[in-house]
Amino acid sequence: MRRLVWRPAELVESVAETAVARTLRFRVPGWPGHLAGQHVDVRLTADDGYTAQRSYSIAAPADGDLVELTVETVPDGEVSPYLNEVMQVGDQVEIRGPVGGWFVWRTESKAPVLLVGGGSGIVPLMAMIRARRLAGSRVPFRLIYSLRDPERRYYAEELRRPDPGLDLTYLYTRSAPDGLSRPAGRIMLDDLAEGGWPASFEPDCYVCGPTAFVESAADLLLALGHAPERIRTERFGPTGG
Repeated sequence: MRRLVWRPAELVESVAETAVARTLRFRVPGWPGHLAGQHVDVRLTADDGYTAQRSYSIAAPADGDLVELTVETVPDGEVSPYLNEVMQVGDQVEIRGPVGGWFVWRTESKAPVLLVGGGSGIVPLMAMIRARRLAGSRVPFRLIYSLRDPERRYYAEELRRPDPGLDLTYLYTRSAPDGLSRPAGRIMLDDLAEGGWPASFEPDCYVCGPTAFVESAADLLLALGHAPERIRTERFGPTGG
């Protein structure tokens, strides 16, 4: 088994996604590569030796020694406020990974894919969408993206561009745009039935988001007849991602 080591990571780009989230691109010499859906540990070390670390999903497929993360600022957090509000291009942190081998999509897979993301749970799912596009895969993807309001959409401009074979459904839990027929509210059985694949198609299902969202969505997929072994979940708490 490959041993995970901490590597110096230099920030080379920082771009705002929303008012509280940024996409950060790091150059990590010696990076071994990764699969879409994996995550990394990020470690900060203060001058007095105090360290703090958090896990973040990787937002883009492997690209040499570059690792891209999208980080939402957690109020009173130790790591995310530094990454998003203090860190400048040229600064360094430490990164360890990639981590995880179950919640991944491989480009050689031929099964239809259903992606269900809640809030910042879109991040590893976006890595899968980008990996599919980069590989020129013709596997059909459907993405159901649940978020509080339109201002919190990650990758909004990119997801507006045509991407043949990718179908996208937005759900809003607090405030929906004018003219949307579906009222704001939590994800329901009908949302997955209409925006997802029939269980008879045997899709691979990936669900990522806060714990309560993931548990609810996974239970709904089971109720629709999807096989448990085809439902892969990734969840996070208040400081995770």
